This record gives sequence, C-alpha cells and structure tokens, in this order.
Amino acid sequence: MSNQDQQPPWGQKRNPQTPEEWVALFIKKLQDYFSDANKSKTSGSGQSTPSQPGNPVAGIGKILTFILAILILQGIYASFYKISPGEVGVVLRLGQYSRTTQSGLHFKVPMIDALYKVDVQKIRKEEFGFRSRSPGQQSTFDRSGFEMESLMLTADTNVINVAWIVQYRVSDPFNFLFKVKDVRQAVRDISESITRRVIGNMDFDYVLGNRDLLAADAKKELQAQLNKLEAGVAIGTVQFQDINPPEPVKPAFNEVNEADQDMKRLVNEAEETYNKIIPKARGNAKKMIEEAHGYAVARVNEAQGETERFLAILKEYKNAPQVTRRRMYLEAMQKIMPGVASVYVIDEDQKSPLPLLNLSTTQGVISSKPIQQGN
Repeated sequence: MSNQDQQPPWGQKRNPQTPEEWVALFIKKLQDYFSDANKSKTSGSGQSTPSQPGNPVAGIGKILTFILAILILQGIYASFYKISPGEVGVVLRLGQYSRTTQSGLHFKVPMIDALYKVDVQKIRKEEFGFRSRSPGQQSTFDRSGFEMESLMLTADTNVINVAWIVQYRVSDPFNFLFKVKDVRQAVRDISESITRRVIGNMDFDYVLGNRDLLAADAKKELQAQLNKLEAGVAIGTVQFQDINPPEPVKPAFNEVNEADQDMKRLVNEAEETYNKIIPKARGNAKKMIEEAHGYAVARVNEAQGETERFLAILKEYKNAPQVTRRRMYLEAMQKIMPGVASVYVIDEDQKSPLPLLNLSTTQGVISSKPIQQGN
C-alpha cells in the first residue's frame, strides 16, 4: 500500500508532504485513469460484454495527456537536485552566475537554470618526470618516456633529472569552471616553467642539498601565477621526489662525489690536526713569553731590592762602622755555620789544629752566643 492510501485514524486522507509523494500520487492517478479506460464492462450475472468502439479523438487526447504528464514529471524531476558532501553546486541562470549551493537537496528552475557540480575536497595531483602505475602502500612508478619533463639544466651547465609532484584543490568553483578552459593543463605548464627557472638559477650542488627550499619557492611562485589567472585552485604541496643526474653520466657523477667526499674528509682531518697543534703551540709560546716577562720583572725587582738594601746598609755603616761591621759578620756566620760539618780554631801559638766542637755529634746545632774576639 502506498503512502497516499494510508489514512489517519479520523478517516481523512493525508495530503502529500514531499516531492516524492506528489510524484507517486500523480503516477497512481494516471494508472487508475488508463486502467478504467481499458477495462471491459461486466454484467450483473458475471458474463462480460464487448466494449463499445471508442472515439479516435478521445484516444489522441489521451496520448497527448500522457505525453504532457511525462513532460511534467521530467520537469519536476529536473527541478530538484542533490549535492553530495564535499561538493558544491554552481547554478547559472540563462548563462549568468546565479548562486553557489552547498551539500543537500535544492531546487532550480528547469530549462532556465544550469547546474555544475564541483568536488572541492578532492586533492588533485599532477606528476612530472614519472607516473604512478599502481598507487598504494607499495606503489610502482614508471619513469620511462618522461625525460622531456624531468631533464633540466643548472646554472653551472650541468644536466639534472628532476621528478616532482604538485597537489592542489579547488578553492573557487566558479573560477575553476569558467575562468580557465583547462585548469589541469595550466597547472602543469606553469609548474614546469617555474621549476625549470628555479633549477636553472642554481648550481648543481645547491640543487642536490636544498630541495626543500627550492620546492617552497616553486610553490609560492606557482600559487601567485594561478591567482593572477584566476584559476580558482589552491596549491597544497610542491615536492621534489627525486633529483639525480641522467643515467649515462651516473658512474662519472658517483666518482666525482666520492672524490669530493674524500677531499672533504682530508680537509676535516687537516682542520682537526690544525685545531689540536696550532692552539697548543700558541699557548706554549704565550706561556714562554709570560714567563720571560715574569722573570724580567722578578730580576728587576730583586736588583732594586738589593740596591735599596745595600744603600740602607751603607747609610747605617756610615753612621756606626764598627757595629755595622760586626753585625754583618755575625749574620754571615749565621748563614754559613749551619752548613759546616767541622769547625777548627787555630791559635797562633799552637803548632797543630785543635778541634773545638764536633758539629756532627751535635747535629749541627751551634750556640747562638757570639764568639768573643779581641780587637
């Protein structure tokens, strides 16, 4: 039983609420109309009687009515459209932009409004220098036949093979549809032109070691050019997948790299030895210079001290020559006697020496009492 045949509890029919219910009700009415026209009349006893021949004009009218009903159904069907999640709909009315609709069910005027659906969440990708044959966790790539895209010339006249990808999505559906005829081809042409110029302005070694910086520069310039064209796309990623020399020169390139690595290794070893020896030699030289300065200062100070000491003694000697002489004698003996093993005192009247004191048994201890001497 259809929705139209269901009745509420109070016995009145419910009016259709949705466009699908209206279409179902209209189709049922047509079916009932044509079934009543073609149904044979039956008698009260159950025997059927042949139907009377119909009017030809009435048959044509029924056909026209059927065609009109089909056209109305088609118009009703064309009046409603559905936008899926992730898509937007651009509606043109008589060729002019009317509106942009989001996901859901919407209405448009048949034969007047034209609908264009655009997926704005899909990430579109363009590959240069290779093609993905079976994308996935274990992707396979085909590089043959794409040398014209990947071969480039660097600033130092070296040939290099560059493979890169460009990912983008639609940011302005109207511009994407109507401002540029072939947005995909525009992205490919502009990206290839910018990448060749960026690579061509740099040396070979710089390109090999700074692919991320070059990709960022290429992305910035590519987005600026597409904005100028009003392409309606936003660049997500420009990534250099592979940067290598061409296959015929790879062996020579590898030898050059090995030689370059050996040279860098030797330079690093020489710098290491230099950093060990030269600073040490400079430190030793500075140490010797400082020691020489210190020795010179010490000798000068010592000489000045001895001079001042001599002048002071001379002054005292002039004041009291006898006392100063004796004091100097005693001080000299005090310094000399601790290092003497034996002391002999010889009297003028004696013919042989007379030992006075055995310092070895007294462990070099000498009385501090001064020796009395006559004048």
